[in-house]
Amino acid sequence: MKTEVRVGSSTSIAALQNPSLLINSTTSQGSLTGALRGCLGSLDGACIEKLLLHCASALESNDVTLAQQVMWVLNNVASSVGDPNQRLTSWILRALISRSSRICPSLNNNGGGGPNPSTSTTSTIAAERRLMTVTELAGYVDLIPWHRFGYCASNSAIFQAIQGCSKIHILDFSITHCMQWPTLIDALGKRPEGPPDSLRVTVPSCRPLVPPLLNVSIEEVGLRLGNFSRFRDVSFEFNVIENSSSFELLLSQLNPTSLNLKDDEALVVNCQNWLRYLSDDEGSTNSARNNFLNMIRCLNPRIIVVVDEDSDLSSPSLSSRITTCFNYLWIPFDSLETFLPKDSNQRMEYESDIGQKIETIIGFEGVQRIERLESGVTASQRLRNAGFLSSPFCEETVGEVKTLLDEHASGWGMKREEDMLVLTWKGHNSVFATAWVPNQNGLMLED
Repeated sequence: MKTEVRVGSSTSIAALQNPSLLINSTTSQGSLTGALRGCLGSLDGACIEKLLLHCASALESNDVTLAQQVMWVLNNVASSVGDPNQRLTSWILRALISRSSRICPSLNNNGGGGPNPSTSTTSTIAAERRLMTVTELAGYVDLIPWHRFGYCASNSAIFQAIQGCSKIHILDFSITHCMQWPTLIDALGKRPEGPPDSLRVTVPSCRPLVPPLLNVSIEEVGLRLGNFSRFRDVSFEFNVIENSSSFELLLSQLNPTSLNLKDDEALVVNCQNWLRYLSDDEGSTNSARNNFLNMIRCLNPRIIVVVDEDSDLSSPSLSSRITTCFNYLWIPFDSLETFLPKDSNQRMEYESDIGQKIETIIGFEGVQRIERLESGVTASQRLRNAGFLSSPFCEETVGEVKTLLDEHASGWGMKREEDMLVLTWKGHNSVFATAWVPNQNGLMLED
């Protein structure tokens, strides 16, 4: 089953389905010939990657004919129900065609036979966003340890950091709707010294419009956490930061007064898959990402935990992003292959969510490209520059993470890199987890 390559209901894919383009074009007799020879129907990842890079190069140089040719070949290789490489390729191809509909208008005229431009700036993939129930969200994060790894490492580090504290305040910046906290609340209720006198969780009202999306409000999430806490004998309070409906407004609220910080509370800052959505102007020390960390440093938290995907997808080069995307995002596609049938609805829905990420990474530029992921090494240096010191994970935390991974497929593993814990799939880095404390001796300047 070939991937659908429509941007909207009016999209034509005649050019992509017409092999005569490859025969009649003089371009195909040049550099493309060698790239395509032997690739049609091939399942070889290196060949697919080469085709994707040819398409990226064509789009970057506005070579309409070459872009059409390569997309046609990719359409014959990709499959939404094929092997992991084919499934990943199908989503990258969708993103490339979505991109072409905006930046190469000549691809969309009827004479060229390419996709017609959509009347909306919102893509088909964006229009397909689904809202989950809380139960569906729980199943989503349990499917593979992509999120649970970070929850486990972070909660363990937080639990160690707040031992003996009777009042705790967590600033939670994450995209998974507080799914991390029931486990920590349960652990706090079982502390040998007894549960804390109070636990406050504060979240922003803004959140990037990325999967997973929930069908209940953040206030409803807070009510459910409060009910859970009562059953664990933990005094709980949930707050939403007012006037934080955008990242810009959120930054203006990161101060002790707006957050109602109290001197007798242990402050914890949790960042799960969050920093990548803060803009980071290359070469600027005054970016939203740096400003966010500087403001957090000024709050003097007891600990800050940062978890994200361990890859660099921030390059301004489309070709570079495609290469990284193809060689990194095969991990969730490959891991799902180990235990879900090819036609599993659950698998297709999960892959669709990854597809939305791929479209943002490949299909957009400028402020619309909100996914600007950086590696754990780069993020760690950024935290050092903001005035934090790494707080290595203890052996107890390592043991808890290993126990978690035992519940999943044997391909999942964990390793230490410097002071990070890194989730791996078949030896390839997937997600990093780090813990930090304020450097009381002042800022550590970048080398």
